[in-house]
Amino acid sequence: MAFFSIRHGRRVLCSVLALLLGLAPVLSHAQLPSLGDGSDMGAGAERRLGDRIVRELYRDPDYLDDPVLVEYLQGIWQPLLAAARSRGEMSEELQERFAWELLLGRDRMVNAFALPGGYMGVYAGLIAVTDSRDELASVLAHELSHVTQRHISRLITQQSRTTPLMLAAMVLGALAASKSPQAANALIVGGTAVASQVQLNFSRAMEREADRVGYGVMTQAGFDGQGFAAMFEKLQQASRLNDNGAFPYLRSHPLTTERIADMRARVPLASGGAPQRQERGAAAAADAAAAEARLPTVTVSAAFGSLEHALVAARARVISRPDVDALRAWAAEPDQGGFTAQPPRRQKVALYAGALALLQQRDFERARAQAARLAPLVADDAPAARGVRLLSAEIDLRAGIGARAAALVVQGAPSGRPELIYYAEASQHGSGARDVADRLQTWVAGHPRDATAWQLLAVAYRAIGQPLRALRAEAEAQVAHLDWAGAVDRYKAGQELMRRQGGDYIEASIIDTRLREAESRLKEDAAER
Repeated sequence: MAFFSIRHGRRVLCSVLALLLGLAPVLSHAQLPSLGDGSDMGAGAERRLGDRIVRELYRDPDYLDDPVLVEYLQGIWQPLLAAARSRGEMSEELQERFAWELLLGRDRMVNAFALPGGYMGVYAGLIAVTDSRDELASVLAHELSHVTQRHISRLITQQSRTTPLMLAAMVLGALAASKSPQAANALIVGGTAVASQVQLNFSRAMEREADRVGYGVMTQAGFDGQGFAAMFEKLQQASRLNDNGAFPYLRSHPLTTERIADMRARVPLASGGAPQRQERGAAAAADAAAAEARLPTVTVSAAFGSLEHALVAARARVISRPDVDALRAWAAEPDQGGFTAQPPRRQKVALYAGALALLQQRDFERARAQAARLAPLVADDAPAARGVRLLSAEIDLRAGIGARAAALVVQGAPSGRPELIYYAEASQHGSGARDVADRLQTWVAGHPRDATAWQLLAVAYRAIGQPLRALRAEAEAQVAHLDWAGAVDRYKAGQELMRRQGGDYIEASIIDTRLREAESRLKEDAAER
């Protein structure tokens, strides 16, 4: 990723002039710096850069806050963060300055990416092709290690060193064009190729480093290191079967034989492990190819992981923008002949995917019927049973049966963010609005970056006649998505309401303080543009 500040741009221009005038030596092949070294970008500058990028991602229509998927990802992400801290991979400065936030995208692409400042993006398509938490953890740990090892800032620094080679070649080529167009083209192409090779070698070294550090992080977090090797093998199989550009992770993370062998060597070979890995990789690759061909299949490799993960992967497949034909095929599969002859696990996954596909098509009655068929089949598996209960509540919620949805989410344990969000959506307008406000206020006190919770809290406050608090909650939702202009607008609306009607002076004081903070951030952003 090539991101340059004004300072970097001036440095590049000076370097080009020095090269042309013979005042500086040509840059030599740059080596990968030791851990923590080689970066000219401070942690604060990297965080600001990340904030600017993520602000745009929050506005993207593909940004997704699916309570079930987000909670599942967080259940993997948080242990990885804790392991990285305990291993000493994060300095105190990084822990304090970086965001360490995870974003989910609604897309079928098998991809995940690290961003400056401690942000990470994950596409639903990646979740859809994994067979276990361990495989998903291996990707998150790898990307997390790119952040903790400062690979992004080091890459920016390296690009600022190699860019003069490309610019100098282009300028020299322009000067030579009048005498020999062939020589000009050779200079331009040659200089670009040299700089590109330097950058490519640098990136590959970073990938190997992220593999090594990521493996240590995921195993210390309690995940099985076999997931790393299995994921590599799966992606390698997918690259053989599918080369239509839908697997960008394969291109940004070159899967060399050396890297795969290194991961295999780190995992003790359990009895019968190799055949199982081969079977798992082949099955997953077949599923991936079928998905890209838009075939309505439920992964046969789901049996290798927990049923909970299989249901989560099925959910990711259904919500990652499939076409109408795929939704119809998923919905129809449980009613086809021979369905009951399939393995029990496959039946459960197919029923979940079918019910969710019917929900996507707004066929609420059939969706509810398939969820009802599934519920007794997973009763002895608590995590899976919870997932089905949440799906049933989601169906009732979208069908407008709020009371039944609220009853479903409050009857079970444990209760997490999905239950809170669904309960708030079901009860925020009626007599339960005050209870919703109390629950959400407690939640945002510990999770101030939860924009969805803040928005729901604003609706609940309006329902119970507290417009000033509602305006502040709307502002905090904008702050959570780094929309400082939107936050300033909402805070000022709160000030205006206080001037006209009076009200809660403590809340008004909080709004005044938060407005000054938002205006300061807005000015900083304007100065950096």
